[in-house]
Amino acid sequence: MQLQLDTFGNIGDKLQSEIETHSTLISFTKKDTLFDYDDVLEYFYIFLGGKIKVYQINLNNAKEQTIYLMNRGDMYDVVTLLDGQIHEVVVEILESGTALKIPIGKAREWMYDYPIFGEIILKYISKQLRKVEGLATDLTLFDTQERLIKLLIQNIEVKDEKNDNVLDGLSHTQIASLIGTVRHVVDRHIKQLKSEGVLEDERKKISLKSREKLLDRMKNLF
Repeated sequence: MQLQLDTFGNIGDKLQSEIETHSTLISFTKKDTLFDYDDVLEYFYIFLGGKIKVYQINLNNAKEQTIYLMNRGDMYDVVTLLDGQIHEVVVEILESGTALKIPIGKAREWMYDYPIFGEIILKYISKQLRKVEGLATDLTLFDTQERLIKLLIQNIEVKDEKNDNVLDGLSHTQIASLIGTVRHVVDRHIKQLKSEGVLEDERKKISLKSREKLLDRMKNLF
């Protein structure tokens, strides 16, 4: 199996061979129940495609908060990789994809035996920490309209380093869980932005209609 993953870059032939030898390429669909507590105690995953939601839910009121949306290049679960403990979150597969499945003990060995692998893991963790810090700040300091506009700017016009728009294919309910609100609030804000000629929203694909108008809205809000 030839490893083709932008996240790793040039990792050297020896580590490349190790990963190819000890990894299993798996496919998953929306119907599968993978990446649960027990599973990630034994295996570490590197996603090559698909979309996965990691979230928490309040069972008393069914309110959700998405912590991460994962796709190509993301790794799961770095928390359990580091501390060996159960990570009590809920995982849902939103889009079919593929992943490298690696025995978690082997991944821990690589962190120490191959400094470049440890560096990759640490850089990824720092990126995730920044995301969680940003989420906490947004939920505390900004209202739902402000949080939605920030999310749109980050994911529609300026795509992430993997050139992916994580909002593609998401329902309004799923977008609401990204910014800590409920579907009808997102419905209202998106309807207003559509009426102002800022964006279009068809078949779970939000596209930017006027960059200038969206930036103007952002300036007025912040």
